Formats: sequence, structure tokens, C-alpha cells
Amino acid sequence: MNAFTEPRDVVIRYVEAVRDGDADVIYSSFAEDATWYYPGNLPISKVWQGRDAIVNEFLGGMGPILVPGTMQVELVTTIAEGDRVVAEWTSKAQTVYGGAYDNRCIGIYTVRDGQITSVVEYADTLHVAATLFPEDRDPATGAE
Repeated sequence: MNAFTEPRDVVIRYVEAVRDGDADVIYSSFAEDATWYYPGNLPISKVWQGRDAIVNEFLGGMGPILVPGTMQVELVTTIAEGDRVVAEWTSKAQTVYGGAYDNRCIGIYTVRDGQITSVVEYADTLHVAATLFPEDRDPATGAE
């Protein structure tokens, strides 16, 4: 394997592209039929099917919620075995609702032929709900 197909390198390159805002690398990092599972009971919670849905709807859908220029992504660590890579990263940004998004996330990536084919992400979904989707919660109780 070379640097363009080694699973760990593919995931690191992808996370760095998110950090740097490199849309071309983000898009090309995913296989056409890739999936991304986001847990919880949020507007974004589901299995996202296909590269276009992942990049344009799921990842791209965060843009209107975040204040431009405030997103900071830092890769904390990776662990790789075969075609699977576990990546831990932090994401920080100011939201258009006036809150501070600050989350530590884990993703389990499957990489084949130099592209990400599957991601299962784990994050503090309560924090995501409170900071990124406050309009979906009752302000008095915090319940949906």
C-alpha cells in the first residue's frame, strides 16, 4: 500500500481536509456508495447513503449553523487495523445561535481502495442538540 491507499493515511488526509476546508479532498475521500451513521435523535441522526448525501447534505448541512471562519478541527489520535481506522478528533465553532460548539468525537472508518466506504460516528449528541439544534428543543425543559 502507498500513502494514497493506506487506510490510516486516507482518514488523516480526510480529517485534515475538513480542518483546512479542502472541499475537493473531502469529496474524493469517499467512495460513491459510502455510508455514514450518525446516532441519536437529532435532525441529522440516520444512515447517510452515498458520497453526495454525506458531503453535500450531512457535512455541508452544518455550514448554515456555524459562524463562518470559526470551525476548528483537530485530530487527536488514530488507531488502525486492516481496513478499519478509529479516529478521535475535536470540533469547535461558534454557532449562529450564539453558542459555542465544542465536541470530542470518535469515528470508525472503513477504507477500501483508498476511499472511505463507511463511517460510524460517536459524539456527545446532547451537546450537539443543545448547541446546533436549539430550535428543536423546548427552552423551558430542554426536551424535544
